[in-house]
Amino acid sequence: MTTPIEHYKQGLSLYGQHKNEEAAAEFRAALEGRPDWIDALHALATAQSKLGRQDEALATIARVIELDPTDPFAFTSQSIFLQRKGLIAEAEAASAKARMAAWKKELKTNPNAPPPTGTTGMNVVQ
Repeated sequence: MTTPIEHYKQGLSLYGQHKNEEAAAEFRAALEGRPDWIDALHALATAQSKLGRQDEALATIARVIELDPTDPFAFTSQSIFLQRKGLIAEAEAASAKARMAAWKKELKTNPNAPPPTGTTGMNVVQ
């Protein structure tokens, strides 16, 4: 019997080989055993996005944000997926959330960290 971690590792290997469909299947298999596993959800969302399935990727990353609303990487991924859909204003809003989440995490170890800058405009990821 294959464990969730084995499925996850196999998914990462397949993703590294640009076998995104197979990778997504492995990430889904990992999530069957651990449905709230944030790393596997991130990986699945990325594979879905690479397959051109932005709506699926957005739904998956929304689950990550639901599980951890302080995860800057989740908001960064959300921004990229929205950009790929051509939803630039929404992508910019997600990018701003990523910067704020990262700043709040930084404040926990560095109380003098300056607030994020560059909250307007962004380079579009194609």
